[in-house]
Amino acid sequence: MTVTFKGYFIQQADYQHWANEALFARLELLDDGVRKSDQGLACGSIHRTVDHLLAVTRNWAGHLKGEGDVTGYDVLLCADWRDLKDALRRELRALQHWLEEMPENYFEERVFYPRGAERKSLWVRDALTHLMTRMAHHRGEVSAAMTRLGFAVPEMAYAVYKQEMERHIAQLKEAEEERRAEKP
Repeated sequence: MTVTFKGYFIQQADYQHWANEALFARLELLDDGVRKSDQGLACGSIHRTVDHLLAVTRNWAGHLKGEGDVTGYDVLLCADWRDLKDALRRELRALQHWLEEMPENYFEERVFYPRGAERKSLWVRDALTHLMTRMAHHRGEVSAAMTRLGFAVPEMAYAVYKQEMERHIAQLKEAEEERRAEKP
């Protein structure tokens, strides 16, 4: 089976969503004050770090669509934890659906973005790789803070995601076969 850049990055967006959901489930164990307290992360708190993920996702989606920066990195986008989780969920799914609509050759183009006073560019596939690895990096920071706080962190590895998706596909096939066998 040949995997295209398009297929790969659609799957990567789905993986990011899956990994975020695993992390969110554990972050629910923390009270809001702990999530918002300074944990020594690059963005300070767990909440600010997740908010930064939202800003990064919005900005790179804007660059990919030719819109430029959509938001500043120094602004808190969502003060409420539930609003923040929902906004990041929507943003990632919107990016995934947008990628699904893009032609295969889009991933061979360049994307332009500001870097200070300069205008830089990357191949689309490299910009998407940057976005996906940034998300994993920041989830890692949050996981480290949770560990310091005495909380277990979820398994968020890509291999675990792939195994879980393969199990779901096998279950769907089995259910479909059972349904067909029941039909007269």
